Amino acid sequence: MGRSPAEREQPMNRTASPRRAVHGVLLLDKPLGWTSNDALQKAKGLLRAEKGGHTGTLDPLASGLLPLCFGAATKFAQASLDADKRYRATLRLGQRTTSGDREGQVVDERPVSCDRAAIEAACARLHGRIAQTPPMHSALKHHGKALYEYARAGVQVERPAREVEIHRIAIVDWQSPTLVIDVHCSKGTYVRTLAEDIGAALGCGAHLAALRRTGSGALGVEQAITIDELAALDEAERAALLLPADVLLQQWPAVNLAGDEAARFLTGLRRRVALADAPAVRVYAEAPRAFLGAGHIAGGELIPDRLLSPLEVQAAQA
Repeated sequence: MGRSPAEREQPMNRTASPRRAVHGVLLLDKPLGWTSNDALQKAKGLLRAEKGGHTGTLDPLASGLLPLCFGAATKFAQASLDADKRYRATLRLGQRTTSGDREGQVVDERPVSCDRAAIEAACARLHGRIAQTPPMHSALKHHGKALYEYARAGVQVERPAREVEIHRIAIVDWQSPTLVIDVHCSKGTYVRTLAEDIGAALGCGAHLAALRRTGSGALGVEQAITIDELAALDEAERAALLLPADVLLQQWPAVNLAGDEAARFLTGLRRRVALADAPAVRVYAEAPRAFLGAGHIAGGELIPDRLLSPLEVQAAQA
């Protein structure tokens, strides 16, 4: 079996440095051709991190923002998974393919006669809540196997439609037959399916020629570092790039607790607060300022959901 891109980038060395406890979030600009796990394993090795995970799969065809969580930050990865996403997508109008992207075989080709006004109208009709059927060429699991494994074997699987929300589609460039758009959407949106829907609305068909994730929640790809840039740094410089775990929760309201109240919350006890109900909040000790974890507010009570341990709080402060 061949080695992954991440493995091929590393020398065949049997004396790897020992792993260590590393806590924080690394914003990585994933390269084309790598799986999300390839990128995670490479970054994990460079940081010598004991524990790590990524916050949502990017296909090898796609590049762009991939937040990686290490140590205590993995407790809050779900917040990034659930966050809205932003993409820059390049569509090839006039061609439909077996996979909905450029890697598939062309199965239909039609002339492209639409103008910008027609494209804007087609995109506008897809704004809001829409139903999407997950593509066969996707990483979605069915009986423990990714759908793309069935697709490669020529097997079709029934996929129930799922509701997603398209907040915005903006045209960046239109040079027939190539259309470039920015998409702001909810989690779970398949941009290749969106590309096919735009092509269908225009009557000429389309497939996804390129995809780049530009944002996840409040995080943007302009803050991210590439694998090559990360590899060129020394260990201290790599560690300095790690962001605190609460960077994943920036869009949640903050709750500050004083002294004993913070200590009790950190042990998992509910606290009375004079605050409105909220489904998700980030919680801090006031002095010294420290992130404690995540919770929610219901009926005047602050209820813990995911907490750092006292040692993890100390490590974050250090």
